[in-house]
Amino acid sequence: MKKFVYVVTDRNRTSLHVGMSSDLIKTLDFYKQMPCLLFDSGQQLTRLVYFEELKTEAQALSRFKLISRFTRTQKERLVRSCNPDWIDLTIGLDFEHITTNKKMVNQVNLSFSILS
Repeated sequence: MKKFVYVVTDRNRTSLHVGMSSDLIKTLDFYKQMPCLLFDSGQQLTRLVYFEELKTEAQALSRFKLISRFTRTQKERLVRSCNPDWIDLTIGLDFEHITTNKKMVNQVNLSFSILS
């Protein structure tokens, strides 16, 4: 099962939060729907700026622990190494998720029509 280590930030890049998840889209939806109990709307961690996909939970946990210990400067360098403009990567993940689901639905429909 795939595991992800990710970095999310707010719109002003004030906070950088490192996390680990097996379902990145679901986790990001949680961040977006999380009530503003702890943060004002400007500080909500809704922008995915970095993620890695790892094959095992042990690899992910090891990487998560390492990145969590990074200083803010090191985290910023990590993000800039693959996302220099700090673009919200959620858009690409949503698109990939939607197209993958459409392909699966089309394959099921095709299989069903062949069986009918």
